[in-house]
Amino acid sequence: MNFLTGFHAIEERIKSAKSDGQNCGPLLLAKAGPRAREIVKLANNCQIRVDRVGSFELDRLAPDNRGIALQVEDISRDNPAANLEEFIDSLEDRVNALTLILDDITDPHNYGAILRSCDQFGVDLVISRNRRNAKHADVISKTSAGTVSWVPQMETANLVRAVEQLKTAGFWVYGADMQGEPLYDQNLCGKVALILGCEGTGISRLLRECCDSMVSIPTAGRIDSLNVSVAAGVLLYEVQRQRRQK
Repeated sequence: MNFLTGFHAIEERIKSAKSDGQNCGPLLLAKAGPRAREIVKLANNCQIRVDRVGSFELDRLAPDNRGIALQVEDISRDNPAANLEEFIDSLEDRVNALTLILDDITDPHNYGAILRSCDQFGVDLVISRNRRNAKHADVISKTSAGTVSWVPQMETANLVRAVEQLKTAGFWVYGADMQGEPLYDQNLCGKVALILGCEGTGISRLLRECCDSMVSIPTAGRIDSLNVSVAAGVLLYEVQRQRRQK
């Protein structure tokens, strides 16, 4: 069993369950503070079962709780699941589309922060590998402020094949790398796929070979690189900026 314990994470998960028919719950309540009571009211409105439990029991099930916890499925299913073929078909005649490919992002805090940026900057789909990928549902949901329940995601055993499908569908693929061309010199309009590599070793060789171009974020600091979640926010902002400007 997995439990969400952050107030924002629980609220967004309940709202998303109502909008797309996903199952979640029960909502476990030990302490009925003002914020918890608001969430209980939301759960009742969405017809999600609310169970009163003792603090000891809740601490056992969800140690990092604030008097309330929501039972959910595994993180790989706790979001609007997507199928790549269906996603490509759904684009139809759209001029702009944006996907983010995460190559073994193992830190759940980074993963959650990336999803939060994806929500803010209009990412259409996040694609990640179904092994060696961050899986801690509660940490991801808290760090993403609940946006994990809204950002469309899919997992695949073969990221290279997924990238090739996107390229066939007309996507231009950019890999993030410190040695790449400056980000703002690239045309990021149209159908774009961005690849972010893992925190330690970057983009894997096979995925790197799939990229049409490598891009970098020009910096002036003493440390040689940005945290991957910060880099994701900068990259996605630049895509949004160029599209609005155009």
